Amino acid sequence: MSNQTTIIEFLLLGFSDIRELELQILHFIVFLVLYLISLLGNLLIITAIALDHHLHTPMYFFLMNLSILDFSSISVTIPKSMANSLMNTRSISYCGCVVQVFFFIFFASANLAILTIMAYDRYIAICQPLHYEMVMNRRACVQIAASAWISGILYSALHTGNTFVISFCGGNMVDQFFCEIPQLLHLACSDSNIGEVVVISLSVLLGLICFAFITVSYVQIFKTVLRIPSEQGRHKAFSTCLPHLIVVSLFLFTGTFPTWLSSLYPRKALSVFYTFVIPMLNPFIYSLRNKDVKEALRRTMGHKSLTK
Repeated sequence: MSNQTTIIEFLLLGFSDIRELELQILHFIVFLVLYLISLLGNLLIITAIALDHHLHTPMYFFLMNLSILDFSSISVTIPKSMANSLMNTRSISYCGCVVQVFFFIFFASANLAILTIMAYDRYIAICQPLHYEMVMNRRACVQIAASAWISGILYSALHTGNTFVISFCGGNMVDQFFCEIPQLLHLACSDSNIGEVVVISLSVLLGLICFAFITVSYVQIFKTVLRIPSEQGRHKAFSTCLPHLIVVSLFLFTGTFPTWLSSLYPRKALSVFYTFVIPMLNPFIYSLRNKDVKEALRRTMGHKSLTK
């Protein structure tokens, strides 16, 4: 029986068994364009928030953290897939696979934590506005964000350790374009992945807890907003919540519940959506529905053009 110590690399099967050069180049170009769009969008959000003092508030501080996590997340999986297409290869080293799994889980779990924190931020801002500055002060925001990143590191270390401590008896061919844990578990010996099954169950539980917390927060938010007498006030309150609700919905229903969704959509298409498309869409979702961000982007771009 073979185990993980005999495997020095994995083979990422990608999207097609056909290895024609034209298809590989097309795959590289499409991924490169989408990758650059995602990087540009997230970097613009980060730059605008960092440079514009009007956006130095808790809500935009957490949005900046979200953008950092988004472009970091896609940088874990997409460049390797593009490099494999360009070099017409499928291999990823064992250590490279471990690193990819660790950072992907780290950024994904920290992302969920930040989204949950952003729901709490909106709850305090709308439901308890008199306590907002005291509760969400600068020091508290930094500590909360740091706790999200640290918890992501700890959770990812647990998840990655439980994944790669198992024995692999099913070869080294991963039916995905990156090292995805469910596909790695398909290669595991049937009696060696009990610990990882427990961790996956814990992941689902934590996802449900975050989902429940976000849901309860928004139920209270909607109750408060509907009691606002002016239509303009209600619209302003809803406009600060809608982008977050859209992002949370996309993240949870494509990232936290892949097994349920895989029965409705092709698995690889779904994986592209939650690893690539969502981080690319987030900057546009927040900027298109947010006047403050759009004005900050104009000021930032205008300042850059004047300094040239």
